[in-house]
Amino acid sequence: MAPSKMPPDHDKPSLKGDNEDDYMSMAILEPTSTFSQPETSAQRRARKKREAEARAHQPSKAELARQAELNRDEALSTSLPTTSKGYQMMAKLGFKAGTTLGKEGNEYARTEPLGVVVKEGRSGVGMEGEKKRKFREEVGDADGVEGANKKRETEVEFRERQGREREEKRLEGLCWGAMKVLEGFEGDECGRANGHNEDEGEEGKKAKNPTKPTKQINVLWRGLVRDRQEKERERRARYDLHQSLSRNAAYDDPDEDKQDRQAWGDEEEDVEEEDPELEEFNALEPAERLRRMVEYLREKWMYCFWCKFRYPDEAMEGCPGLTEDEHG
Repeated sequence: MAPSKMPPDHDKPSLKGDNEDDYMSMAILEPTSTFSQPETSAQRRARKKREAEARAHQPSKAELARQAELNRDEALSTSLPTTSKGYQMMAKLGFKAGTTLGKEGNEYARTEPLGVVVKEGRSGVGMEGEKKRKFREEVGDADGVEGANKKRETEVEFRERQGREREEKRLEGLCWGAMKVLEGFEGDECGRANGHNEDEGEEGKKAKNPTKPTKQINVLWRGLVRDRQEKERERRARYDLHQSLSRNAAYDDPDEDKQDRQAWGDEEEDVEEEDPELEEFNALEPAERLRRMVEYLREKWMYCFWCKFRYPDEAMEGCPGLTEDEHG
């Protein structure tokens, strides 16, 4: 029987453990120290500088707003603590956590308080509702009732509307100019509504009175007179309001005129009556009112409002025509 062969050396299991150090490795490991290195003076100065900068930092408005929002959200997401005064007061009235307030058996009672909706922006309280209303008008409700079939204003229509509004405003200004021209021509005949001319002195203002009531003035320029009277009435009312506290009721001023006595209550003030004729005239379109005033100036005073010239005869030779377009 042949003797058994011994296994070669390389087949023998290694007796070295896995944790044994490999002295043939080139890696140099630094020894770990359990003690921290002492802080140098430079490191200490740098640390104190960072701490000082952190303490001196002033947060910006955006940072403050963000922090406030986080604090608010955290507070709203937290339920009412049992240590709070409000919870203790409700507990004395029979409230228990998770139950509702009020009468028992109410299926519509709330177990949680109303949520807080924070309004952002600087618009008014009703602005959101107005935006929603306009949005519903544009796209229409779910039922397709209003707004679905509403025609949106196109860019061309918007420009046309703006042009019409500008033209009406321009014609209104021309109407006031024509009324002033009429007042200048007819003022000497029927008297100014305020009873004096602008170049008269104080003596003339007090001595001269209106020779015609307002209703007897030509309706073409009566609106100018009424507007001036209204402004004068408002001015005197503001002035009298400031002077009324220092006024002695027993004091009698011999230099007071009729308007002053009316203001102090010594005489009754004439109440302004309604003028249906003037209201009907003002209800006309600005172009129609201007046309009537221009024709009246040409027929009675031989004055062309567009030429700004008074002709010597009714033929008005040299005037291009009646309308503004004819004058270029």
